[in-house]
Amino acid sequence: MDPNLYNIGLTVAAAFFMLSFIFASYRIVVGPNSIDRLLGLDGTVSMIQCAMATYICWTLDTTVSNAMIVIALLGFISSVSVARFRKRDGA
Repeated sequence: MDPNLYNIGLTVAAAFFMLSFIFASYRIVVGPNSIDRLLGLDGTVSMIQCAMATYICWTLDTTVSNAMIVIALLGFISSVSVARFRKRDGA
């Protein structure tokens, strides 16, 4: 594969991650209730993982794979804890 084409594809992917991160951040800040904020946080966690995978593809450096596992576990634990201890909004 042509290295220039490969770099262009990864640059486009990184730009889409940045755009979707902005949208998810907006949902976290403006979300009308806690479930919307939780969905924004879950989306942000998954985007961080995908961005790290893109970084691995770009640099061929796999040292961040352990960080990806930790981020996945923290995202799972935070989602379960919010779902478990959530009270109704406005009540």
